[in-house]
Amino acid sequence: MRERNAPVVVGIDGSSSALDAARWAAREATRRGAPLHLISAFGWSGTRHLGDPGLGNYHETMLRTTWEAVSMAAKAAAEAAGGVEISELVNNGFPVPLLVTESRQAGLIVIGDRGLGGFTSLLVGSVAVGLAARAECPVVVVRGERPLDTGPVVVGIDGSPVSEAALAFAFDAADSRNVPLIAVHAWTDSVFDAAVAPLLDWDAIETEERRLLAERLAGWSEKYPDVAVQRVVVRDRPAHALIGQAAHAQLVVVGSHGRGSAAGLVLGSVSHAVLHHSPCPVAFVRPEPS
Repeated sequence: MRERNAPVVVGIDGSSSALDAARWAAREATRRGAPLHLISAFGWSGTRHLGDPGLGNYHETMLRTTWEAVSMAAKAAAEAAGGVEISELVNNGFPVPLLVTESRQAGLIVIGDRGLGGFTSLLVGSVAVGLAARAECPVVVVRGERPLDTGPVVVGIDGSPVSEAALAFAFDAADSRNVPLIAVHAWTDSVFDAAVAPLLDWDAIETEERRLLAERLAGWSEKYPDVAVQRVVVRDRPAHALIGQAAHAQLVVVGSHGRGSAAGLVLGSVSHAVLHHSPCPVAFVRPEPS
């Protein structure tokens, strides 16, 4: 498991969403005792871009504007969490590959959910999906009109190694915030119900699912005895159940299956739906390579 004080890295693009991400990440870095790295990038080939009217100082203008955005984010981060160690970097290249590279040494990657371009213009879509699937550390997409540090942490559990990694992250997050953890396990879906619902003993199934959830949580509750855990076992679609619980949460944690050429499929339908509809920041966690 990666060191808790590994850097927290934030992708910056000059948008208000990126400023929210910087503020959230600064508070998280303080909790972890970790440095905060603010980075931005823009593609530059050294030749004129399509549609460029011929401005000779295009590169210098973009470089200055990008540095200004990073500096503004650094100021916002410092105001949100005084004393946090902040570094700033502007790189020539493309944002997602840069962030994936940073994720090899980072403890966490943080990005906004919408923006002007670069890091966040397509985040609620292919860029966020690709980053969450390929990053080698957890990724947080800061969503919500005003992301706050109040309310519980919510985590989705399905009993797989993916949800085990999400559980580890969620317990640590709840413990460091001194807030309750809501563990959500949705144990059916509409297709299954329509086919065989009249033949099943739903009470017996629910009892068994509650037992399995309790077993999954037992070891983690022993490791984090100060975290109050609320178990939610529901007959519902997993994404719908998680989004409902996230309404009053400060963070929702879901698993990501990791690498794959079809990133949208790799991330999974539940994680993808939560990414699009969560009212609060979302953490995507995948098992570390064995």
